Amino acid sequence: MQRLAFFDNAKVFFIFLVVFGHLIQPMQGDLISVDALYQWIYIFHIPGFVLMSGYFAKGRGDQSFLVKMMKKLLLPFLLFQVLYSIVPILSNNDPWYVALYEPHWSLWFLVSLFCWHLLLIVFKHLSPIKGLLIAFSIGLGIGLVPFIGHEFSVSRTFVFFPFFLMGYWMDQTLITYLKEMKFKLVAVLILAILFVGSLVMPVIPDELLFGSASYSALGMESIGIIARLSLYALAILMVFAVLALIPNKNYQITAMGPYTLYVYLLHGVIIQFVRELGLLRMNENLDVLALAIIAGAIVMFLSSRYVLIFTQPIIEMNTVWAKQWLKIRSQQQVNYRNHQST
Repeated sequence: MQRLAFFDNAKVFFIFLVVFGHLIQPMQGDLISVDALYQWIYIFHIPGFVLMSGYFAKGRGDQSFLVKMMKKLLLPFLLFQVLYSIVPILSNNDPWYVALYEPHWSLWFLVSLFCWHLLLIVFKHLSPIKGLLIAFSIGLGIGLVPFIGHEFSVSRTFVFFPFFLMGYWMDQTLITYLKEMKFKLVAVLILAILFVGSLVMPVIPDELLFGSASYSALGMESIGIIARLSLYALAILMVFAVLALIPNKNYQITAMGPYTLYVYLLHGVIIQFVRELGLLRMNENLDVLALAIIAGAIVMFLSSRYVLIFTQPIIEMNTVWAKQWLKIRSQQQVNYRNHQST
């Protein structure tokens, strides 16, 4: 099995669901199909994306590694936090407001990803079973603290950390095992049943799906732990069901796998403008297909060569690709002049 192809395909699929989920989010309550699809996607797509991030985690604890993580994650967070504050001002003259303690929109992921790497320094020394038991216990227990929520992405950090840790400990043997035909059939059945369940009962609170609020804030003081535990179970089932169906061959989209962070950071700018200007509306269930095509186009565009070249300075804080591109262009011009002179 081509391991990298499989994981890159998985990353592309999960980032597509992130973009698609954000596209259909404003249409909740308008169409039953949207409500069902939104709930179905949000049960597993963030856990799946986090699991993929955990798989590629290094988990070193030296000073150079921490500095690298700060540069890679926290500096882009600060830049995009300001950028997302500018968009509403440009579109509808909202007042300027930047709160660094409250990540805009999808930027919570950068803060949490940095924290997951820090947590991994400790958890990598535990056995997988012991570490996961502790991580899931913290994820369940964090909801009992009423003042922990969206601020600094604390709640989401601990709620989704178990999936990051699962990804860190996951190996190729498990994936090979899932690729057996019997598991693929079970995977299709699981995903179909849970979609029908979402169609019949799209009732899971958004904040519970986001993992960003305490049980008291959700009005679920008595059943919060049970609800989150059930959601954990569903997410695990669905994530591994999807992984069983992800192809392990190289396709054109496979090459986009290493650049999903670019898509994650940049797609919000596009979608926020679209939302603010009211450019997308859905009147029929089939309109969901059009939004899926748009989501795919956004992923492809933001993974394209020129977008990567021009946005690398603000996302990775370097210009490696731009220098390579300029070098290639310069060599092409030299070759062209030499050809003309002969």
